[in-house]
Amino acid sequence: MVDITHKSPSLRKAIAQAIVSVSSQETIDAIVQRKVPKGDVFEMAKTAGLFAAKRTSDMIPDCHPLPIEFTSISYRIEGLDIHIHAEIHTIYKTGVEVEAMHAASVVALTMYDMLKPIDKGISINQIKLLEKKGGKTDFSKKENQVIKAAVIVCSDTISKGTKEDMAGKAIIEKLEKQGIIIGDYIVIPDETAVIQEKLKQYCTEGMDLVIFTGGTGLSPRDVTPEAVKPLLEKEVPGIEEVIRAYGQQRTPYSMLSRSVAGLIGETLVLALPGSTKGAAESMDAIFPAVLHIFKVMEGARHD
Repeated sequence: MVDITHKSPSLRKAIAQAIVSVSSQETIDAIVQRKVPKGDVFEMAKTAGLFAAKRTSDMIPDCHPLPIEFTSISYRIEGLDIHIHAEIHTIYKTGVEVEAMHAASVVALTMYDMLKPIDKGISINQIKLLEKKGGKTDFSKKENQVIKAAVIVCSDTISKGTKEDMAGKAIIEKLEKQGIIIGDYIVIPDETAVIQEKLKQYCTEGMDLVIFTGGTGLSPRDVTPEAVKPLLEKEVPGIEEVIRAYGQQRTPYSMLSRSVAGLIGETLVLALPGSTKGAAESMDAIFPAVLHIFKVMEGARHD
């Protein structure tokens, strides 16, 4: 199965359809009047669909087992066609499109099985996804939204050339996947004055996003939070909480990180861990949803 351990749970929804076409009005009448010999077609098929939704991962090899939080099976009759809609909700790391399509398919097959003794001209048509919501695509940067970022690596050893930067490059890779322009990328020593100087410079230049990596730990030279916080006009503690909560699910040492998030004017400032894994996981934790902050600053509503 595809590795989804880097993803965060979110509310995900999917609606799928299947259409069962019968050959006569008598079949439709028998269904509606509950006169089909095998029983109540709508109720039996609905029950089968509920089971199918929950057992999708048992049938489809690459589907992840996931919690089904809500399932709805509904019907609409149009002439000799019975339109089946299966709606699935979950709060998980991956979507429920296949679960919805599997449920709709099994509902249709159950109806076929129950109706074939009285109608030899039944067909199942148009099994497809109608709608999906949730996941990172819903929170991604809009196509017309131009965001420019500066990435600053805070490290005495890297600035001296005795060690290669990997965390900053990991952050840049994540940003580029979001369609964010890299305005600058620099390496500086763990010096409060230098950190503050560069932060003020990028804010003055109108940089949308300034990301520091390194200096958020507890060693004597880890001063990035102390340098950044006094300059922040608004702290955004929710971002910090998400970073640590996400990291804590992957390593118990995440609680020792002192990541920082806040605003200076219209510039979002982030101070992330200096390890490559810590930086990459922090980016996975908050992107692309954190980009909504730029819409909010323009006056957009959260919904």
